[in-house]
Amino acid sequence: MKLLPTSMPRRTGALSLLALAVGTVAFLVLAAVKLPAASPQQAPLSEADLVDAYRHVEVASVSDAAEQLLGKRLYMSHRMRPIFPAKFAGLALTVRLKKEENNDSTALDGMLAAIDSGSKNSVYVMQVEDGADIAGMGGLMGTAMSARNFSGAVIDGGVRDVAYLQKIGFPVFATGIVPSTSVHHYRFAEANQPLLCDGVPVRPGDIVVADADGVAVVPRESAEKILAVAQQLDYKEHSMYAIIEKARSIVEAVKQTGRL
Repeated sequence: MKLLPTSMPRRTGALSLLALAVGTVAFLVLAAVKLPAASPQQAPLSEADLVDAYRHVEVASVSDAAEQLLGKRLYMSHRMRPIFPAKFAGLALTVRLKKEENNDSTALDGMLAAIDSGSKNSVYVMQVEDGADIAGMGGLMGTAMSARNFSGAVIDGGVRDVAYLQKIGFPVFATGIVPSTSVHHYRFAEANQPLLCDGVPVRPGDIVVADADGVAVVPRESAEKILAVAQQLDYKEHSMYAIIEKARSIVEAVKQTGRL
């Protein structure tokens, strides 16, 4: 009886060595090849970049984007108007005044301190209780805000010294223009706390945007998402003008862009 060979046949051994060599070479080639790294997620915008981006979108698009994403009305009413044509965006610095007759020379000190705490990109947002006929701010406060590089001011109440504010180019939106003063008629209530400005919730650090169409407020935690949608809406609307002019049809423009 023949015994089975105890050693590998020469041909089989050669094939195994060849396969081993090919595998080694393939491993070395793959190791040398640098596979593309996974695309990192886009880093969040810095606060300054976010504010700057909001300066380049229309308030109407911001309002529409906020309504689409959050299902809320975050724009102020037709009563909130600029004292001269202006466009700005910035971070809310909130101040609330309560109605109170007084002879206290320090009653409004907190309001002044709040202004001095602001900085570049701040938007002064003030709620003046029953303040339709009371000037919540004027030329002196506007000069202080301008000197500290505030973006602008939004007053749920009146404003005065309009000629001077226009002279220094400090933009203010308010519900009216009146010559009255808050001194001895109001007391500082609080600063950097949530409040309602013309019925819209505003928290410190929220983004406030204003242009010829009015004022809108963007919750800080939703700011990047709302910005992205607002930019898309701006792009679609601006693209539609040429389509409408060429086709002489707004129906065709809406069909092509899906924007109205």
